[in-house]
Parts: sequence; C-alpha cells; structure tokens
Amino acid sequence: MSYQPYEPQSFELSGLEGISDRTLETHFTLYEGYVGATNTLNEQILEYERNGKVDPAYLLAFSELKRRFGFEYNGMVLHEYYFGNLKRAGGGDPDRRSSFFQSAENSFGSYEAWKADFVGVGMIRGVGWAICFEDPVRGTLSNHWVTLHQVGNVAGFLPVLVMDVWEHAFMLDYKPAERDRYIDAFFSNIDWASVDARILKPAEPKRRLRAA
Repeated sequence: MSYQPYEPQSFELSGLEGISDRTLETHFTLYEGYVGATNTLNEQILEYERNGKVDPAYLLAFSELKRRFGFEYNGMVLHEYYFGNLKRAGGGDPDRRSSFFQSAENSFGSYEAWKADFVGVGMIRGVGWAICFEDPVRGTLSNHWVTLHQVGNVAGFLPVLVMDVWEHAFMLDYKPAERDRYIDAFFSNIDWASVDARILKPAEPKRRLRAA
C-alpha cells in the first residue's frame, strides 16, 4: 500500500478587507500544519497496514491514529474551502441570476433569510465552522455548525460556503466579543463565483442509495 502526500495549496489573498495580511500569514501557517499532520498520520497508519491486517497488540494505537486522522484531514480540507471562497475585492451579494442565489431563495424563501441563518450559525459560541451545505439529492441548501473540524458534518452533503470561526481566524484583528465584525469582514471578501461553481447544476443531483 502507498499514498501520495498532500501538498499545501497557495492562495493569493493579500489585501482583503477587514482581514489583515498578518492574520492570513498566521492562518496559512496553521493550515500547512494540518497538511503536514495529515501526511504524518497517513505514513503511520500505512505502517500498521502493510501486511494487510492490524496486529491486535497495536489496535489501541492504530485506533487513535484513525480517530485523529478525521480531525487533521478535515482541518486541511475545510481551510482549503475557506481560503478558496475568498478573494480581494469580493463581497457584496451574489448575482440574483446565480445558481447560489436561486438555491438560497428556493431553500429559505429569500437570500436575506439564508444570510440571517448563516450569520446566526457563525455567532454560535465555541470554536468551529459555519458551513452552508447543499443536499445533492434535493438540491437544497442548509447551514450547519461543525465543531472542531469533524463533528457535525452532514453525510453526503457538499460544502458550498465555508466560514472559519475558530478564534485564530480573527483575533489578531478583532476582540473575542467582536465576532460579528469578523463575519461582516468575511462577507465583504466572499468570492461568489467560486461559491456558485460548487453548486450542482440542475441535471446533477444524485439519488441516495437505498440501505441494503
């Protein structure tokens, strides 16, 4: 067994509105740490699996590596979604003709209702992520709180808009009690074209497999 190590992606985000370059530099370093930890865990897990089975004597250590993998891997991927839905001179509201806007209208009754719900999720106390998911079966949007990186993800749903609300995402720019200002800054930098590209097109929704 073998695997291809992950490489950190590069994001040109210098000059965002309300999110400083200093915050971004710290955030990129943290993201690169998740990439490195994911690769390390893959290597360690692979050592246990080389013979096609896990020695019972090492099952406890193996299980802890497997549990940790979800945290590190999701930490890597969610940061890629987050950085990927930001850009300089972004923000505003999405085009009313866009797939995302139409889906928000269909799912929540209005884009404004969707945004209020998403912001409300982002204001939940604790560390984690506010994520707008698309249900690939129904084609509807819903907003969810994901604790840490791996608790609260909805099986089969596709991340469309991802907002990091761990304190490292904003504490160099805002006080802990000013998360609302960070959320405003986040919305002023959203790359709506990237968000829209994550929406499944009408012909794409998948059927949910029936349980055996």
